Amino acid sequence: MRALHGDIHAGESAHAAAVSERFSVEEPVRWSDVDIAGVVCYGAFVRFFEIAESELMRAAGMPYGKVFDRFDIWLPRVRYACDFRAPARLDERLNVSAWIKRMGERSIAFAFQINKKDDAELVAECEIVLVCVERKTWASRALPVELREALKRFLV
Repeated sequence: MRALHGDIHAGESAHAAAVSERFSVEEPVRWSDVDIAGVVCYGAFVRFFEIAESELMRAAGMPYGKVFDRFDIWLPRVRYACDFRAPARLDERLNVSAWIKRMGERSIAFAFQINKKDDAELVAECEIVLVCVERKTWASRALPVELREALKRFLV
């Protein structure tokens, strides 16, 4: 376990704790991510955020593949806001950090930060808000208590 507000990286194990953590995963910039200028196209950043979010959920013991069936819910995205700070280029290795910025009764706000692995230059920051809805009706509902508890350690 790392210090308060430390990072936990994909593949590492960690026990539940009272301290907050950021989850991190390393990912290369691939050919399919870049545009004609040779930098990551703005739309390609979704892939990086999705990988970090999915792996954070898996690290919390709540992989999306099981969450939807287990709780009979969907978690659609209702807000997506990004700030792009520096270009990332083909074959650069990026460190993508994810954490929970806010957790309300019916929503979760994930925060993300992408830094270049070699020099830690800030590439992008993002916030994505998910809301909890019933699968059959799409009616708003409270986040399941078990899901909230599992995600608390990533609330920074």
